Amino acid sequence: MPIIEPRDTTLKRLKGLHLWHSGLSSCSQRVRITLAEKGLDWQSHPVDLSRMEHATPQYQAINPKGLVPALVDNGVLLIESCDIIEYLDQTYAEPALQPDNAATQAEMKRWLDSAAAAQADLKILSHEFLFRYKGTMTAQELERFSRDHQNPDLVAFKRVYQSTEGFGRETLDGAVTRTDEGFYKLNAGLAGQAWLLGRSLTLADIAWMPNVHRMDLMGWPLERYAHIVSWFEQVKSRLSFQSGLVDWEPEGIRNTFAEYSRRRTKASTHVRDFGSLAGGRRG
Repeated sequence: MPIIEPRDTTLKRLKGLHLWHSGLSSCSQRVRITLAEKGLDWQSHPVDLSRMEHATPQYQAINPKGLVPALVDNGVLLIESCDIIEYLDQTYAEPALQPDNAATQAEMKRWLDSAAAAQADLKILSHEFLFRYKGTMTAQELERFSRDHQNPDLVAFKRVYQSTEGFGRETLDGAVTRTDEGFYKLNAGLAGQAWLLGRSLTLADIAWMPNVHRMDLMGWPLERYAHIVSWFEQVKSRLSFQSGLVDWEPEGIRNTFAEYSRRRTKASTHVRDFGSLAGGRRG
């Protein structure tokens, strides 16, 4: 897993675990759940994305991609969430969150890779069907973000998102259909077992928890996937899900999202009106 050489050299002198993160960031949620499952103490460094703190020179000296999370463990810096959770489980052995045989470890890695690959569509759908309730940046704010942020992919994403045309029907249809297909694969993987790799929770499950939770907030029809529904009930009952995800959500945000979803339902622009979800058909 890639360890990053930080531009902020003071990070190398930090002792213990330090996490730069955001409450609603699905990648941050993945890491916080893992920290909770491992019972690890860590120092919190919140990054307010709404105030564009991830675009500051100070934060980009920590994470050159200008994204959250970033983890420092006794001077060692990692910035990709699936890399981070693997690192934590390998470095802090108990309780183990990955299998002890090579074949099942390879299967776990495939689930981690698929969760990471799903992140691009999750980002599009989250911004369109949840975060758009906030409206758009002013032209001045967008120009300042574009000037200050050093990640060209994120700048390009913001410009499309903030544009009058937005993502467009074709992009949204594709993101919905691919997510639906991914959920059917996840559902098949859970058939006949409590967790993705059998009887015990592993990093494979943790990697997918924020994705399913995000779609649940969006009003995604989870009833399409019976095994995911059963699995997600187990997920929600775990203390790590509460302390690593729910407790970090802004107060009242679920009601805000629900109201925005109702507005989009009335306008026939809800996520259920796109891609393979439109008309209730299977992808």
